[in-house]
Amino acid sequence: MAQDSSTRQEQFDRIATGKGFIAALDQSGGSTPKALRLYGVNEDAYSNDDEMYGEIHKMRSRIVTAQDFTGDKIIGAILFEKTMDADIEGTPSATYLWDTCGVVPFLKVDKGLADEADGAQVMKPMPDLDALLARAGAKGIFGTKMRSVIKEANAKGIKAVVAQQFEIGRQIVAAGLVPIIEPEVDIHSATKAEAENLLRDELLDALNALPADCKVALKLTIPNRAGLYDGLADHPNVVRVVALSGGYSTEVACRLLSQNENMIASFSRALTEGLNAQMSDEAFNAALGANITQIYTASV
Repeated sequence: MAQDSSTRQEQFDRIATGKGFIAALDQSGGSTPKALRLYGVNEDAYSNDDEMYGEIHKMRSRIVTAQDFTGDKIIGAILFEKTMDADIEGTPSATYLWDTCGVVPFLKVDKGLADEADGAQVMKPMPDLDALLARAGAKGIFGTKMRSVIKEANAKGIKAVVAQQFEIGRQIVAAGLVPIIEPEVDIHSATKAEAENLLRDELLDALNALPADCKVALKLTIPNRAGLYDGLADHPNVVRVVALSGGYSTEVACRLLSQNENMIASFSRALTEGLNAQMSDEAFNAALGANITQIYTASV
């Protein structure tokens, strides 16, 4: 159900100033099999895409309905499109997140990555984005997330990534939603630190070109130099700067994040580390609760 203006403002304030982190529950078609394997559900447990998505929805539902998945430590959650379209305990997922958990719902909107060029991967075209944004708004989604990847310190590639992210970001703002702009820098890049310096400068230029009422969030790889993105976090057009775990273990990601006081977590794999489909509810809730507490502590 579309949100009224007072609810939207409450959600905006929660994302802008709330204590906690954003949970990323948005594995898509390409990353779902790996996420399920890590969760103890192998390919022989499903025979087609619909059954695969059914299995990942069971996993996500179990996470969202766990006792520690609440607004006390989690301020937002990013959903995959099929999760948005599904129910949790008989309630539409976005509605359940906000009404039951006090967690602000976001939607992953990108369709994956294009082939690498100039040391980066921009996003594939999104010809149906306007229709998806309208549907998301009607379902009570507050914002979106879209991911590009930077592999090396190549100024041309980084410029292309940022230009595309902000062009589509403006389209998302025009639809009444808040975009999370995610130009991930590969943690294995041999030129990670240099790429991050180039990215910071490119992001600052793009932010300075935005109208005053155009608000975005940024989702960035935890930088090699702590505090590198502090200036972005202070920018008047930036709602929040969040960090992706990027393949770091939960322990390493949290340790690095805690050195960046103007970033909070938006972890996916690190959130679900150690969870298994065969666990009892007691063991599952304990493991998830420990992950949530660890990520929350690093975020605040």
